[in-house]
Amino acid sequence: MEIIRVKNLHKNYKKTEAVKGISFSVKKGEIFGFLGPNGAGKTTTINVLCTLLKQSSGEAYLDNLEISKNQSEIRKRIGLVFQDTTLDDYLTAEENIKFHGYAYNMPKNLIIQRTENLLKMMDLWDRRKENVRSYSGGMKRRLEIARGLLHLPKVLFLDEPTLGLDPQTRRKIWEHINEIRLKDKITIFMTTHYMDEAENCNRIAIIDHGKIIALNTPEGLKVDLGGDTIQITAENIPEAKKEIQSLKLSPTIRDNNISFQVQNGGEFLPNFVQNFKQKIHSVELRRPTLDDVFISLTGKAIREQNQNSTEQMRSWRNRRGMGGNR
Repeated sequence: MEIIRVKNLHKNYKKTEAVKGISFSVKKGEIFGFLGPNGAGKTTTINVLCTLLKQSSGEAYLDNLEISKNQSEIRKRIGLVFQDTTLDDYLTAEENIKFHGYAYNMPKNLIIQRTENLLKMMDLWDRRKENVRSYSGGMKRRLEIARGLLHLPKVLFLDEPTLGLDPQTRRKIWEHINEIRLKDKITIFMTTHYMDEAENCNRIAIIDHGKIIALNTPEGLKVDLGGDTIQITAENIPEAKKEIQSLKLSPTIRDNNISFQVQNGGEFLPNFVQNFKQKIHSVELRRPTLDDVFISLTGKAIREQNQNSTEQMRSWRNRRGMGGNR
């Protein structure tokens, strides 16, 4: 059963088309992910689905309600964890949660019950009386997720839920998210550019330059890529690439490594190495990863695209006189 349905969605900002006619649906109870670099259209789409932006054209429904025409009803049905923290650092964790409950006109006894349950589940109960400004980044993230779940939403939107956190903290947060999803039977819609985080999804839509270029389960995306991945380093990279292309294969180059996909890599590799004319320094055979999928579809690694976005932002700040030590 579908809880979100999007058809030919467009969103324009003056002359910039951020979302270019995307269509997809999200099943009730699943974890659905948008995987893509900064500026791909992930956050814009979430903002439309959460009634924070109005689409330029197209249709979007949540729980069978047309989103742009039922904003108040939609907001009752969703929870939202933004990319940047929206907690009040001068309130305690308990106060942040309860204020959210009052904003949703929840009964006082339900606020008390849900606050205790969620803070215990997020391992924050013992520190509920402390001001949030004393919390670590991971603790703040867990608190924001608890707050977003307080009013029992049907869909929880997570926009880059573990951005900037270390891998161990990210893994712990996902343990909490999965526990809550199963307990409260809610749907999770998330955006990320972390490949390991995307593995938590039941299905993933890969989005780039405002368009969905692939949609499948994580394993399905890897299978669609075609077989196993072989990665080599060679003495002459350009010539090695040409030789691989002569075998009717499609190599990509990154960090002076050449990668390509083949069926039955274990059988293919011995004959390939024996007959390859260019000098090979190293060779690796592995199952495809989501990183391989993204590179194959876009021609670029997601972290390279994010680095470019960071450099562009730094350049813009410098031009505006905001860079450097101040």
